[in-house]
Amino acid sequence: MPKVSSVVVPYATYLRVYEPLAAFPERERDHWTRYARRPERPSYQDELRRSLADLVPTPPIPVPVQESADAFVLEVDGVVCVCPWRTRLRGWQALQELSDELPKPVVDAMLPPVVRRQATMDYERWLARNPDGRPWIRTATWQVPLNWFVLVSDAERRFEKGSGEIPPMLRYRTPMVQARRRVARALRTLKDTVAEGPLIDGLLDVGRWLEEFHPRSLVELDYGGLVHTVPAADLEDDHSAADVAAGIEALRQGDGAAAGEAYGRLVERWRAVRDRRSAN
Repeated sequence: MPKVSSVVVPYATYLRVYEPLAAFPERERDHWTRYARRPERPSYQDELRRSLADLVPTPPIPVPVQESADAFVLEVDGVVCVCPWRTRLRGWQALQELSDELPKPVVDAMLPPVVRRQATMDYERWLARNPDGRPWIRTATWQVPLNWFVLVSDAERRFEKGSGEIPPMLRYRTPMVQARRRVARALRTLKDTVAEGPLIDGLLDVGRWLEEFHPRSLVELDYGGLVHTVPAADLEDDHSAADVAAGIEALRQGDGAAAGEAYGRLVERWRAVRDRRSAN
């Protein structure tokens, strides 16, 4: 499959769920079984390039006309697991969030109101036919939401420095049962020790999302294109999952000072990333 361009698209990070083939209805399972046998498959960079290319025409295409038939594929202990892209669905959802992130004049300049209204109507019709539809991928820009780090442990961290044209890589993978267990433990601690806030709300949301998938799925947290904007030395020293776990454990033990230190390390690390965003 040809690439839209060779340009690297940075900034985006990902939380993905890979489900075993047995979790899919028969017709879809047959498609993914054939797909998994392909010798070459597109990457997340290819998906981003296609999305950016759709914004070039006049009027722009905010979401694909058809749903993507692509997926990420992993084989775990002999079991093939797939993470469907569902680019169209994710595009609809991102479009809904766009007005909350940018001033209305900026949104109108990027995507005219008539284009957004049509996309909203298409999404509403799709939801009426697919009330249980949900994405297998969550995306964030210029950050990894702190609640994502709750799902994984530092022992599951994999970092590669990269060399030459090969970029660095930083990701975590964990069994679904472990991710759900960590969410439940963290929520108990946070509800007992801190006031309601964004971290608890985010954990409740991601916990409900995880419940939608097969219990033998795999959860992946991937720094994605963010590795192209953060120095390799900073990535190598980034143990945010360990800091989040240490902070929650300190709260559980009633050690406010240790919790504050862990939180301080996180704030300093991710402030540096946000500063790069502002500089650009």
